[in-house]
Amino acid sequence: MSPPEPQILRYTRWLRDRRGLDFDPTTPAGYERFWRWSCEDLRGFWQSIFDFFAIESPTLHATVLVEAKMPGAEWFPGAQVNYARHLFSHAERSHAAGHPAIVFRDEAMQAHGETLEITWPELRRQVASFAAALSRMGVAPGDRVCAILPNLPQTAIAFLACASLGAVWSVCSADMGPLAILDRFRQIEPKVVIACDGYVYGGVAADRLPVLRGLIDELTSVRHVVLLRHLDADADIAALAGKARAAHDFDALVADDPPFEPAWLPFDHPLWIVYSSGTTGLPKAIVHGHGGVMLEGLKIGLHNNLGPSVLTGDRFHWYASTGWIMWNCQIHGLLGGTTICLFDGSPAGPAGAPDWSTLWRFAAETGVTFFGAGAAFYASCLKAGVEPVRAGDLSRLRGIGATGSPLAIECYRWVWDHLPKVDGENIWLTPMSGGTDFAGAFIAGLPTLPVVEGEMQCRCLGAAVEAWSEPDAEGRGRALVDEVGELVCTKPMPSMPLGFWGDADGSRYRDSYFDMYPGIWRHGDWLRITPRGGAIIYGRSDATINRHGIRMGTAELYRAVEALPEVLDSLVVDLEYLGRESYMPLFVVLREGLTLDEALTKRIKAGIRTALSARHVPNEIFQVQAIPRTLSGKKMELPVKKLLMGAPAEQVFKAGAMATPESIGWFAEFARRREG
Repeated sequence: MSPPEPQILRYTRWLRDRRGLDFDPTTPAGYERFWRWSCEDLRGFWQSIFDFFAIESPTLHATVLVEAKMPGAEWFPGAQVNYARHLFSHAERSHAAGHPAIVFRDEAMQAHGETLEITWPELRRQVASFAAALSRMGVAPGDRVCAILPNLPQTAIAFLACASLGAVWSVCSADMGPLAILDRFRQIEPKVVIACDGYVYGGVAADRLPVLRGLIDELTSVRHVVLLRHLDADADIAALAGKARAAHDFDALVADDPPFEPAWLPFDHPLWIVYSSGTTGLPKAIVHGHGGVMLEGLKIGLHNNLGPSVLTGDRFHWYASTGWIMWNCQIHGLLGGTTICLFDGSPAGPAGAPDWSTLWRFAAETGVTFFGAGAAFYASCLKAGVEPVRAGDLSRLRGIGATGSPLAIECYRWVWDHLPKVDGENIWLTPMSGGTDFAGAFIAGLPTLPVVEGEMQCRCLGAAVEAWSEPDAEGRGRALVDEVGELVCTKPMPSMPLGFWGDADGSRYRDSYFDMYPGIWRHGDWLRITPRGGAIIYGRSDATINRHGIRMGTAELYRAVEALPEVLDSLVVDLEYLGRESYMPLFVVLREGLTLDEALTKRIKAGIRTALSARHVPNEIFQVQAIPRTLSGKKMELPVKKLLMGAPAEQVFKAGAMATPESIGWFAEFARRREG
């Protein structure tokens, strides 16, 4: 059966018929013209997305965009929307056509070939029931509801219930350490916490109840705790209820069938809070709004060629944990009426006997049409010698997505060599790049454009992305073509943050994205725009860590490491660059007389794993006499990173501007040894 018409062609035909605009997205030159229009006529473009996807509002908006400024752009003032309301607008038609909303498996179900399918009516009923329960708890628009949950259908249900009420959702993955969770949730003072008693990963069950009890005690704003009994049907719910708190069983809260009427909310009403860590201070608690997230999510569906399942038969899977923005993007599939296929557990099967064909079997047995994962997953499959076609019938697959880090050229070749052809051609491979920060993508693909090995296909519609030179004296950069520069976005997008929680004067928000180029969003990636209009991301241009798609700040890691009495100072860098495997060394200064032996190395790694997560654990740890610091005492992470990526020491270090110039020699020698 031939693939359905690409969604981008449905949209361009609509633009021609309804707006009198004629664009051809089937050639690089035609798409370039299309993209430029979408960035130059922001009001016309975003209004067309609003109308094409039939977003409803009981009130008219005064304009699409009040003023094209960053930060502070105001979108669709006067409009009222609701993420959950729009999502369920697909329910009746999709159910009538026999398409479920969610297809789910975890590790145990995968081993036995079992699948859970949740119909659209059943999803709506459970969301309505949970929303009614939250209302009984006193949850009102603007209240924060936090979750510590794996990638389960119940997580999606809880999120949609919050969205329907106008409550603000925030989630941490179940394997995240207590320090990392508290650093996030304490900032936003949740009224309700939803958590599970444990999780299974790699065949190993982890009991989280002892951790949860301590977390709940620390979160003094919490008035209600909801426990999902995931591992133990007899887990003690009452034990989680402390003073002035009530405890509830998740299953009991989704058992009713009440009326359901999602609230109409202002376009920029907060939808969720996500976290993107910086190099100093607490993780940034980033607030995104209902309307902006909806528009961006639906637009990315065009780029990923995801349509309503009633028209396309699409089934969308993106392997993600709840701590990664790609979990949110997976839920966007429902927003467009696409069946989503969730998998919870290890992509490599049980620990001790890795099987990197696990997700390919899942995709084959559940009929996935678009398969997405972090770039590191494909690299692992390549190294393990996986042949996906042996995992089952993958003939329904039409697209492969990758993100999280640059995709190596070898992985392009592996995908094309080991996945079924589509109409005799290589399967469409669409790496993309975006971020938690704006809950979307800057660079992605289209099935109508050629795929060039090693490149992402195009800049996203409505995203005025350029590669810029270093700023001049006035803080302006120069747009570069076929040269590596800073990834910037020169015009606002609706999904850019409403702000950071607790950042009353907006100073932290401005410092995070607009410090280098005033009024221009600097994303923190190295980018090259090719003469064809494609794009290549080379890695982070700042000191933020990017481990397999999970953005982390160094500040949290330093807190965990320097809490050990043996450690006086520390510095960490991540050397992921242009598809190379991430390498993260940690350098530590120890108390006088101590030596970094195997026992202390294990203690440091265990402390990081316990406080934060396994993803934060460095590849290697080295003892040094001094950490490079500026005269003002700031750790020189970016200069050390540039040094270890090949820059000369005399370029990155200025001894006269350093508090610890004696550290230069050791790091320069370390860089020489590593290069050799």
